[in-house]
Amino acid sequence: MINSIKSDTIIKFNGHEPFEKPDLVVVEEPLEIRIGYGAADNRQQKSVSVTMRTPTGHDFELAIGFLFTENIINRFNQILSIHYCTDNQRQQQENIVRVELHPEVQLDFQKLERYFYTSSSCGICGKASIEAIQVQCPVPVNSTLQVSSSLIYQLPNIVEEKQVFFKHTGGSHVAALIRVANTATGSLLLLREDIGRHNALDKLIGAALQQNLLPLSDTLLFMSSRASFELIQKAVTAGISLMVCVGAPSSLAIETAQAFGITLIGFSKEHSFNIYSGSPKVIH
Repeated sequence: MINSIKSDTIIKFNGHEPFEKPDLVVVEEPLEIRIGYGAADNRQQKSVSVTMRTPTGHDFELAIGFLFTENIINRFNQILSIHYCTDNQRQQQENIVRVELHPEVQLDFQKLERYFYTSSSCGICGKASIEAIQVQCPVPVNSTLQVSSSLIYQLPNIVEEKQVFFKHTGGSHVAALIRVANTATGSLLLLREDIGRHNALDKLIGAALQQNLLPLSDTLLFMSSRASFELIQKAVTAGISLMVCVGAPSSLAIETAQAFGITLIGFSKEHSFNIYSGSPKVIH
């Protein structure tokens, strides 16, 4: 937690005389993800992402989850090893991760770059964005999972007590997997936090891939954020069939959830929520 939270001095206004006090803030630092690829006698390196993340000790999971949800790998055993590389600069320590891919992994960088562009421009070209996911995941998410409204009401409380970084700073998002025992009972399976909601989900999916839990069609995903296209895309890739968000969904997130048979719930609170897609999975 030492590297994830920083103490700063703030000036507090609360209706009385302003005063200085210490405050805890969540750390935000860049993480570069590099891949090593190619034949054993001709290894090459390429940087595939730089993201601003919170160093919670789950950088390797983040890298694995990113590579999986961006369709660079589709199995954990396609990774030979993963390690930090500092480039001989102390300030870069633990901010660069290199993932060594199995020589069998075939990479089409032109295709990947086109897909990354499509993802970033989803507000401009929603149809193309959904079609890009359909190329990766042509079959809609298949699940018989059903949950009761009473379980959904419980989710904020189930997750909140485990949000260590949010508890201290109020500045992190959470992604949590809930194992559903029956329609009304759920238990926390995995939880990851980060300043970025997409990073929190990549960490979660990376951990699930390492633990051989995919596809996640019989678990429920809880996010402390709004639902964006990017989050739905990652959920589709991991086989998630039910997603509950504290915030609002975007129009493209709803369209994508509908296209892939995902139940999408937004504005989740203790006594209310909205269903935007896939209502048959929720029992009153």
